[in-house]
Amino acid sequence: MTQYDPETLQSLANLIKERAISLGFQQCGITGTDLSAEADALQDWLDKGYQGEMSYLENNFDKRINPALLTEGTQRIICVRMNCLPPDTDTIKILKNSDQAYISRYTMGRDYHKVMRKKLTRLGKEIEALIGEFGYRPFVDSAPVLERSLARNSGLGWQGKHTLILNREAGSWFLLGELFVDLPLPIDPPYTEEHCGQCQACIDICPTQAIVAPYQLDARRCISYLTIELKGSIPEEFRPLIGNRIFGCDDCQLICPWNRFAQASDEKDFTPRHQLDKISLLELLEWDEATFLKRTEGSAIRRTGFSGWQRNIAVALGNSRGGEQVTQALKKLVEAGDPLVSEHALWALNHLDSGATANSTPILDHPRVDKLPD
Repeated sequence: MTQYDPETLQSLANLIKERAISLGFQQCGITGTDLSAEADALQDWLDKGYQGEMSYLENNFDKRINPALLTEGTQRIICVRMNCLPPDTDTIKILKNSDQAYISRYTMGRDYHKVMRKKLTRLGKEIEALIGEFGYRPFVDSAPVLERSLARNSGLGWQGKHTLILNREAGSWFLLGELFVDLPLPIDPPYTEEHCGQCQACIDICPTQAIVAPYQLDARRCISYLTIELKGSIPEEFRPLIGNRIFGCDDCQLICPWNRFAQASDEKDFTPRHQLDKISLLELLEWDEATFLKRTEGSAIRRTGFSGWQRNIAVALGNSRGGEQVTQALKKLVEAGDPLVSEHALWALNHLDSGATANSTPILDHPRVDKLPD
């Protein structure tokens, strides 16, 4: 490989950051490949079983703490972040209306994996045009990569008590990606400060108390896990707490004071499709499997599968205001033949019949909620 002097490498690093911004990323940092300091905490998290059914997180432990093993020759990791919150998107207003479907704000448009991976690949090609052939590989929430640790080490921000990366100028409404390269680029200083202080709003607000301690998330309790990653039956204790959230949950970000600095994304691919930012549960229930597959093509939402999608809607309808239309829709689900969906639809009917109410949206009672955007 071509040998570069330190000055040339620094100039290249500066240029790479400029190109990253021009491609639509909001920040770019460069770090090394040593994550051995994360080993004990990661092993402890796994030992506690907090990964739930995400058994893939138990695999390739060595590659997680030494990402250079993922791609031969990797010397540096270029880390980027990209704003993901669409402009003019209702949040609290939708959560307040139990008949509406709440979908995590980062998933309503084109699959972010595809959007960011394409841009990272483009970044690799632009670097190649500058220096000639070199080794690179993009990653976006894929493979055994400890993205948040890398983001912190590259200076993008600190890990908040909700475990997400926070940035003083941008809050946490952004997504992370990496470009592994075989270039000995200069490394940026890690973000070593922590600006959460005594605040624990994210811990207090979590509907299912999934943030079991500062910086520790028990995924088995997390609504994002329950509605996206869990493929079987949702434990009954969590169903009333899910409220109208049918794909993911944003409460810990919505309540975070640092997100007053969050900026909306200008990425057109993140614009909500099919009115997913303001659609009713009953409207979504009208989608048959063919419609679901067509309308979630190129979307992260397809990860649930049709059965999981209907399961989630059934639970949300059980937490809705009910009514004859809802009752009839749930009865059809019970009789539809999918055991998983039928089980949750029957629970929903019983829950509505019992007249049970649950504080499924504690965020609405928080004193900060009136200062949050509708």
